[in-house]
Amino acid sequence: MTPRIVRTVAELRAALAPHRADGVGFVPTMGALHEGHLSLLRAARDDNGTVVLSIFVNPTQFGEAADLDAYPRTEAADVALAAEAGVDVVFAPSVAEMYPAGSATTVSVGGAITGTLEGAERGRSHFDGVATVVAKLLLAVQPDRAYFGAKDAQQVVVVRRMVADLGIPVEVVTRPTSRDADGLARSSRNTRLSPDDRAVAAAIPRALRAAQDAFADGIRDPHSLTDTVRAELGGLEPEYVEIVDADSLEPIEEIEHPALLALAVRVGPVRLIDNVVLVQGQDDRISLGPNGSDHA
Repeated sequence: MTPRIVRTVAELRAALAPHRADGVGFVPTMGALHEGHLSLLRAARDDNGTVVLSIFVNPTQFGEAADLDAYPRTEAADVALAAEAGVDVVFAPSVAEMYPAGSATTVSVGGAITGTLEGAERGRSHFDGVATVVAKLLLAVQPDRAYFGAKDAQQVVVVRRMVADLGIPVEVVTRPTSRDADGLARSSRNTRLSPDDRAVAAAIPRALRAAQDAFADGIRDPHSLTDTVRAELGGLEPEYVEIVDADSLEPIEEIEHPALLALAVRVGPVRLIDNVVLVQGQDDRISLGPNGSDHA
């Protein structure tokens, strides 16, 4: 069944009013849906009576105008995929609906969780944009559960902190990173990779897998593990490769608790991010497919 498409918060709330007793699940996206998004939608479908998908390319979280302009916008195809995933309502607002004239409020989360990794590279304004739009979307939808992918690990930490600090009554559900057969994390930006760039980008999951293997072999020094990643990236020069505490995102000198290994790297015109969580005794290493060390 084709989902209902609504463009305003008022329409959205009216559409959801009869269905709240059965539970509302929400997946916020910027569109250009891929299997990663669909896995979140299927999880929401399993857990809730009603599923809402938002499609909104949020201008306030883009640092580069060119990146914003190049971001794919494929609403018709997205709605068709949403229908297959069992979405009931698609919320596709305009910029004016999300940021009416005179808007003067920004949600800003402080500390290391926005100052490290992406925050250090892209600036504090990036996560101000993320926190503000997610807060506005959660208040518009008022879901019981909201679903996010682990690829954007720092974003998830920021959203969890914001939800806790503001007392927003929603369960934040994190699902594992969705990957292609070669291990590359699925992203809407992947469509901008040329075939040659795509082959080069496959070094990213290989590098993370090499660090996971080293960690499994007993290496606990973050510098040794990030050196392993850099070596496996070959000719790719990352913007950052860092290991931080998985909860606080504070830098660490030795891995004694779950740690987040995260990186950002440009391949051709595309900036890609990826991460893995290093947990002692847990073996969930990236499957690299037929061109790597094992098979998907």
